[in-house]
Amino acid sequence: MFRRNKSLERKRELVFQGVSRPMMKNMRNFHSLSQLVLSAGPLKSNQAARHSKTPHFEIEILDAHTRRQICVLDKMPQTSTIHDVKQKFHKTCPKWCPSRIGLQLECGGPFLKDYTSIQKVAASSIVTLYFTDLGRQVSWTTVFLAEYTGPLLIYLLFYLRISYIYDVKESSRRVRHPVVHLACFCHCIHYIRFLLETLFVHKVSTGSTPLKNLIKGCAFYWIFTSWIAYYINHPHYTPPSFGNRQITVSAINFLICEAGNHFINVILAHPNHTGNNACFPSPNYNPLTWMFFLVSCPNYTYEIGSWISFTVMTQTLPVGIFTLLMSIQMSLWAQKKHKIYLKKFNSYVHRKSAIIPFLL
Repeated sequence: MFRRNKSLERKRELVFQGVSRPMMKNMRNFHSLSQLVLSAGPLKSNQAARHSKTPHFEIEILDAHTRRQICVLDKMPQTSTIHDVKQKFHKTCPKWCPSRIGLQLECGGPFLKDYTSIQKVAASSIVTLYFTDLGRQVSWTTVFLAEYTGPLLIYLLFYLRISYIYDVKESSRRVRHPVVHLACFCHCIHYIRFLLETLFVHKVSTGSTPLKNLIKGCAFYWIFTSWIAYYINHPHYTPPSFGNRQITVSAINFLICEAGNHFINVILAHPNHTGNNACFPSPNYNPLTWMFFLVSCPNYTYEIGSWISFTVMTQTLPVGIFTLLMSIQMSLWAQKKHKIYLKKFNSYVHRKSAIIPFLL
């Protein structure tokens, strides 16, 4: 019996050894395979590998009028902007400089801004843009300087009563009323302020505008100034009906509006009130800036106030017509700006008027 037990144990040892050898071998193979996988690092899917590469856009430029293809700009990086597209378009078609290039997503749509990213407007890797030649361009600074320098010089020519404008004998015979000198002073102050603010205060856009806009703006200001100056400086000009009281009150109000307009423009030019991260302009210790409590565009309010004061002071029809047209235009600008303020700063603007307190 003892021998039989020994033989059974011997058989069990042989069976155990026969089973354990292949298992040990498999365990060693699994260990080596796991080490290989760990050393290779994490696996990447095909989709992740595909997105790891920086995509490029293909920009197709079509003529906005004929719908014909002008060129194709390939391999535009993902970070490209409309400005980059214009630069590359200019290299491909040198006859169009970047300032003349207007690009749209669809015909008749708004022109895309230079800072607009291609990635924002692209629905796929192929982007179609429509090209419009904007014509000869001039900078905004040039436009403002031309519009304001002309009236300043034109008015002075009429004030000097040059012989080819007025009759020399008639001019020398009649003595000018003091309001004529005061009107020249106020008119010069107004446009000198415009010129100085354009050069040193306003953050004028670095962009450009078509030459036709310069011509239209200069024609409007220069023609009206000639008409206004001709009547006020004419030898037969009649002074205001209520005399010195009317002149004095309107002149003081004119100077207050000019000063208020300047202080408002200084606040608007502050870095906190310009750019994408701008905050709503707030008044300071200066009482002339408190107009911000009532309206969202006090610079236009003061501008209209200046011209109304000038109209009352001179009591002439051309000044009144010019004031009316300027008031309509500035009201449209103010309402447009007021809507933008409502979207961005609703809590500050919702109880305010656009340009005229409690009315408009």
